[in-house]
Order: sequence, then structure tokens, then C-alpha cells
Amino acid sequence: MTLDSRTPVLVGCGQFLQRPDDPRAASFDTAADPVTLMAEAIRLAAADAGLSAVPDVDALRVVALLSWKYGNPAWFVARKLGITAGQYGLSANGGNTPQTLVNSAALDIQTGRADIIILTGGEASRTKQRAKRAGHMLTWPKADSSTPSPETVSVDLSMAGEQEIARRLVMPVQVYPMFETAIRARAGRSVADHHVFISELWSRFSKVAATNPNAWSQRELSAEEIRTPSATNRMIGYPYTKYMNSNNDVDMGAALIMCSVGKAEALGVPRDQWVFIHSGSDCHEHQYISNRWTFAETPAIELGGRCALELAGLGIDDIEIVDLYSCFASAVQLGAQSLGLDITSQLTRTGGLPFAGGPWNNYVMHAIATVMNDVRERPGAKGLVWANGGYTTKHAFGIYCTEPPAVAFRHAHPQDEIDAMPRRDVATLDQAAGEAATIEAYSVMHGRDGSPEMVHAACLLADGRRAWAESVDASIGREMCGDEFVGRRVDLDAKGVFHIT
Repeated sequence: MTLDSRTPVLVGCGQFLQRPDDPRAASFDTAADPVTLMAEAIRLAAADAGLSAVPDVDALRVVALLSWKYGNPAWFVARKLGITAGQYGLSANGGNTPQTLVNSAALDIQTGRADIIILTGGEASRTKQRAKRAGHMLTWPKADSSTPSPETVSVDLSMAGEQEIARRLVMPVQVYPMFETAIRARAGRSVADHHVFISELWSRFSKVAATNPNAWSQRELSAEEIRTPSATNRMIGYPYTKYMNSNNDVDMGAALIMCSVGKAEALGVPRDQWVFIHSGSDCHEHQYISNRWTFAETPAIELGGRCALELAGLGIDDIEIVDLYSCFASAVQLGAQSLGLDITSQLTRTGGLPFAGGPWNNYVMHAIATVMNDVRERPGAKGLVWANGGYTTKHAFGIYCTEPPAVAFRHAHPQDEIDAMPRRDVATLDQAAGEAATIEAYSVMHGRDGSPEMVHAACLLADGRRAWAESVDASIGREMCGDEFVGRRVDLDAKGVFHIT
């Protein structure tokens, strides 16, 4: 088969971890900063492609990072490597970003806007937090007047609306447990049975991480260990203990090298290292969770995933290798349900964000690198990566294989169809005051002492509008952790507090 020289192909991947036992990390003065982690990952990606050195590129694009502010991290990475780039790019925030960058890079290469692009991201959150606790001032590089401005290479999306901000409901650790209660109620499981169900799911993920050489934590945990609160596994937002939350306290970097087939041949990259992206898609749910029709369904995942599969000429049963975004168990369940995947099948190739590591926006760069190696080991097998940002808000999909696509790389952005889907209106505090409502989902946030501190509840009024409510009554919080409160009738007062009727 003769390939179009402009066909995009991934040729190299690299993952680099600064582990707690790394001698360099013992001293803050020698610990690697995020730019160093990214540079090391890029060197590994170049070696993976069979290159003797990191080449100059048309674009070097960095996933937005949180652990250090460089101004233009791509420019610092290029200086570290001694290379030049035609573009120094910086993405918007969101866990969907690595896959979105792969999709856009594939289009740039296919259309002749670029021949070779490096994508990378890295975080040194663990070292930064250790330094902060020790009162140590890190001397990592920062932008100055000579630092050029980066080029923005992805689009941001505000995900907290006026109603969520007013209720201080803006953290993923508050929202994903709420999704979990909606999923539980939809499934008809008891509170206790569902807690076992999701802990067993997470135990299977930890088992994958235990055999992943690039996972942050390589210890397999039992379901009982995961769901049982302890001194090292406190309850955060019921039903999620610490082990059920994404672990951002890591020092990790990852990188991908993508180029045209013509460039890969010119560089002499061995053919058995090539991984083709057959198709991709990008989309998002209704922007604010207040307007979602239900918290137990994710129609944008369903449509975006179906588009990516159809563009590749595939169905979900043709996919043999899967990595679903896994910040929390509810995300995995929603993703599997929307894509038509069996929840008991292998849904992670890394071990997921709680165990393999959740370096803020960049987890999926590690997932894609892992899937690249998986499909290389199984020539012809098809791999699917789902990336998620926000509160299962922003989605990006990619289909990967060592065999070239039957047609050119294709990309979908089915946002208009999603925007036309049903959405709920939201009642303000004044509008909901004095109204009877039904709880549709809730989260019970716990303090560090293990006691319930705040209940956030999504309620439906008789006219179908959604209203947010809360309670700081610890006794109600404890009850809601033991009994099912989805479907219970409540009265809402003028302060937005719910009262069980």
C-alpha cells in the first residue's frame, strides 16, 4: 500500500518520572523542574523513534501546567534541549488537552502546515509541595523580559457558571461524587453494594498500575483497602476515599513526536515504530453542570466516541485496547456506558489517575504513550483513548493502530448536535425558596477528621428546573452516607438549605 507522504504518524513516545527515591529529588536544589521532566521525556521519545538526537521541529506544544509558571514553557524546553521550533505553543487547561493536541497536530501535518511536531507536558507538583512545606524557595526558571510569548494552541472553556460559583460548587472533588450518587440510583444498587462495586473497579485499575513501569504507584490494592477509611485513606467526598481520587501529587513528564510519513522516512524512523491515528473527535457536554439533563448520562461522550469510531470505519467491538479517563470512578462508568463498553473489561492501560498518576492536565499524554507501545506489541490491534476535562465536560477521542487508515485521517467536532440536546433551566435561590423538590444527586464532603462537613445536593423542582441546595448538618451528612437519598423529598429555604420532609 502506497501511503500519502502527508499522512500523520506518531513515531516516538517517552515518559519520565522523578520518583520519591530518586537521589536527585532528595535535594530541592537538584530536583527536576517541570521543564526538565519534559525535556527528559522528549529525549526518550527521540530515542524511541530511533533518532540520535532531538530534531528541530515546526512546532513544540506544551500542555498547560499548574506546578510552575514559566510564561512560555515550550521556549524553555527548547532551550534545555538545544533545539529550535517554528512555533512555541501552550494549550488551554483541561485533561482533554493532550488528545486534542494530537488531533490538531494530525490535521496540521495532513494539510501541510507542519512536517514534524513535538507534544509534551509535565508537572513537578510533589517537589513543589514538599518545598512549600519545608519553607524552601525553589529557584526554577521563570519568564523575564526576554521570554517570548507563547502561541495559544487550544481553546479554553469556562465550566463554572454563576449558579455553581454562588454555591461554591467548583471543585471536581465535590462534583464527581454527585455523579456517583446519580449513577448508583440509576443502577438500583444499595449504598453499600455500590461502594463495593466501585472499589472493585478501582482495585482492577490498581492491578494494571502494579505492572506498569511508568506508573507512579505500583502497589496493587484490594477493594477493601480502597473503600475503607484509614489514617492514610481518609474519606474526602463520599463515597470517595483518598485512594479513589486522582493523585496529582506526582513529578511526571511525557512526550510524543508526530510527523508526516515523508518526514518519518527522511529521518529513518523504523517502520515498526510507526503508530497511525486513524480518526479523532472533540466536543463537550452542556457547558455548565447546572444545565445537564441528568448526571447519570453523558451524551457528548456517546456522540463524540461514535463519531471517532465511524470515521475510522469501526464499531466499539473492533476496539481491543482501551484507556478511559479515570480521575474518579463515576467518570469511568459514564465513559464505559456511553461508549458501550463492559465495565468489567480492561478499561485502563496505565492504571488510571489515582494509581498511575494524575499530573493535572497531562495524564492523557501518558495514556497515549502507553497505548502506542501496546499497539506496537499487537500489530493491527485498534486502540481507543478517551480524554476528559472538567466535570466530564470536555472530551477528545483518538483511534490508534500500527496499520494505516483505509482513508485519510478524519476529525469530527459535533458540537452543534450536542448543543441542541435537552437542557435544564436553573432556579435561583429566590425562585427555589419555599419550593418542594426531589433530590437527584448529592455529595457529602468530609473534613480531615473524617466527619461530614457539607452536603451539596442537586434538586429537581416540580416544573423540572434544577435547584442547588446544601446542608452543614453533620447528622444528615452521616445519614446520606448510609442510606439512599436520591429521590427523597425536601423543602428549600431562602438560604438554599434543604430540609428533609
